[in-house]
Amino acid sequence: MEPNFVRADNSNLPKIDAFMVALFFKNNANYYGVELKNVKTAVSSKESYGDNAIGYVQLQRKDGICTVKCKMCPEHKIRTKAYNVKMVVNERDSKIINCQCHDCTSSSGGCKHAVAFLMWLHRRTEEPECTSKECYWKKPTLSRVGTTLKYITVQQMSKKEVPHRPSTSALYTEFISEAKKREINNCELLKYQHDFKHRDVMQYSLHCFIINQSQEIKADVEKLVDFMKATFTAAAISAIEVATRRQNKSSLWYEMRYGRITASKAHEVSACNKPDGSLVATIMGAKIPDTAAMKRGRNLELSVRKIVGTKLKKKSLHVAFIYVKRIPWLQLLLMV
Repeated sequence: MEPNFVRADNSNLPKIDAFMVALFFKNNANYYGVELKNVKTAVSSKESYGDNAIGYVQLQRKDGICTVKCKMCPEHKIRTKAYNVKMVVNERDSKIINCQCHDCTSSSGGCKHAVAFLMWLHRRTEEPECTSKECYWKKPTLSRVGTTLKYITVQQMSKKEVPHRPSTSALYTEFISEAKKREINNCELLKYQHDFKHRDVMQYSLHCFIINQSQEIKADVEKLVDFMKATFTAAAISAIEVATRRQNKSSLWYEMRYGRITASKAHEVSACNKPDGSLVATIMGAKIPDTAAMKRGRNLELSVRKIVGTKLKKKSLHVAFIYVKRIPWLQLLLMV
């Protein structure tokens, strides 16, 4: 504790009412700028953060001016040094002179820790008076997580009683049923249903294609290959070619490569004898290092297409995947 300061408790804290809080924000341009959204500021003002992060509160009164200081535990790195927050209040005029965090990098432009401390003092003012005395010179609850306090529950973070809501799947079932009636396909929740099927180019992804097949087809490789040959029509192959022209800039490009043998891997596959080596891992989606040669190829691709287009007398050329209908798990990268 600093010299001439005393421990803060519920009997000696300065009164911070709603009008003082409103006047403070009105006179502080750092919190109402047009370009500011103040999302973090609004979150930090809630009791779920401030009441658990603030500790070691001390104060000093001199000539009608009350100086209140505290230690505030960082919400992300609770093991790091606590922030020092200071508030100066003119109790005679009921006005907040200053409230600032001295350790945060954004303290000069309006800091959320200062707002958290301000709203903490306001909540203490709004609390009804009690006969017992509560001392605020104590370690923040948040900083004790992982030491003496192994964890903190959601219920402990709020002083309000959490209402009991019985678990039911009626709303979930009704939502799934209604979504299927309306034929909604862009909902992530529906994609986890056992009977969900993509209706766009994604249905030709090897992963999605196999998942949607029956157990009988999945268990027989020959039936699976025959069904793939029948499914990959000329129209389907053309749609895939158009959708993957942006190559590595398209997520669909990576999806269509998954599990398929591309032209660059064809020779390696023909000479490979290991069922679970690095080649198989690469085909199944494993990441490979982005080499200087690969970066150079991407940078030169546009100029190469222009030169080839000039020689072939074509205005525009695109590089896309072309599937071999007789071998649907094989992909060729062609310039069309």
